Amino acid sequence: MNDSEVIARIKYLMKELGYKQADFARMVDVDTSNLSKYLNGRLPLSESLLNRIVVNLGVNKQWLAEGSDLPFAKGSAPATVKLPHAQPAIVTASPGTAAGKGTPVYDIDVTAGAMPRSMMFTDDQIMGWVDLPEMVAAQGSRIVKVNGDSMKPVICNGDYVALREMTSMQYIYWGQIYVVLLDDFRMIKYVRKHADPRLVTLRSANPDYDDMEILRDDIRELMLVQQILHLDNRV
Repeated sequence: MNDSEVIARIKYLMKELGYKQADFARMVDVDTSNLSKYLNGRLPLSESLLNRIVVNLGVNKQWLAEGSDLPFAKGSAPATVKLPHAQPAIVTASPGTAAGKGTPVYDIDVTAGAMPRSMMFTDDQIMGWVDLPEMVAAQGSRIVKVNGDSMKPVICNGDYVALREMTSMQYIYWGQIYVVLLDDFRMIKYVRKHADPRLVTLRSANPDYDDMEILRDDIRELMLVQQILHLDNRV
């Protein structure tokens, strides 16, 4: 195992998932100062650290240690947070309210319409913020609502998801859940590798929905689903 190459892959994960060092350290249960020493090469990487990254973030250990295969194992699911109901969890905003603490919640349905990305995440779309100990908000994360049952039972109608915009579409984490923006519509699907490199397969969790094949060049934006917020309306 080449420590410098592994460190480069850890930094790549932090950048793509949008974690600051303190957030990443919490996610992998490592002291922040020690993580800094690992990343600067002042401490040798340990098997324990790698195992924490693999288990806590769902990272493919073969990729992390050796650089082969894919960063994430196929089908690994984002973290799920269960909320008793929406009102206490979302601190609501009103016009002129200062920025709240936590992750912003946008008053948009991420599975409906063809609103361009530039209009989706404007300040006037913020309806509140979520600040929960179960959630470690990555820098730049945004929470949006999902309607429909194509991803049921993984994501149910009315659930919220925390998204992280990808800085590059060069590396797609195959088998992960994304919001996919096309020219005419947007949807939330598993993105799977296709035998034809020009295409990708979009798959629903609900078996009643068929796979879709689309041209990779037709994808305008990809947003990785990092966390799912299930709402329990029985209380």
